[in-house]
Amino acid sequence: MPVLRQKLLPLQQLFDQASHCARPLVLLLFRLWVANVFFKSGLTKLEDWDTTLLLFSNDYHVPLLPPALAAVMGTFGETVFSSLLAFGLFGRFAAAGLFVVNLMAVISYPDLTDVTRQFHYYWAMLLLVLFAFGPGCLSLDAAWQRWRTRGKSSR
Repeated sequence: MPVLRQKLLPLQQLFDQASHCARPLVLLLFRLWVANVFFKSGLTKLEDWDTTLLLFSNDYHVPLLPPALAAVMGTFGETVFSSLLAFGLFGRFAAAGLFVVNLMAVISYPDLTDVTRQFHYYWAMLLLVLFAFGPGCLSLDAAWQRWRTRGKSSR
C-alpha cells in the first residue's frame, strides 16, 4: 500500500495544483452564469411592468408584502444583485441577496413544476458556493483588497 501511495502522490499534487489554478475561473463562471439568469429575469419584468404587477397580484404570492412592493423588490434584487455578482463587487452580499430572491420565488409561486424547481435548487447551490468561498480573485472585491493592501504597504 505505501508503494501505491508513493506512486500516486505526484498525481495527487498535480490535481491539487490544477484545482488551485481552476478555482478563480470556476467561481467566475458560477458568478456569470447565475447573474445572467437573474438579470434576464429582471429585465423581463422591467420590459412589461403592467404584466409584472398583474403576475405579482394574481400568481406570485409573496408572504407579508403587498404585490406592488414585492414586484419592485424582486425586480430590484434580480437586476442589482446580479449586476454586483457579475462584477464580483460585494460578492458575498450579492450572492446572499440573490439567494433570498430565489427562495422567495420558490415560496411565492406554488405552480412551479418539478423541473423548474430543480433549476431553482441548482441556482441556490451555486449561490451558496459563492457565498461560502466569495467571488474569487477575478473580481472587483479582490482588486479592491489588493489595492488596499498595496496602499498600506507603500506607507
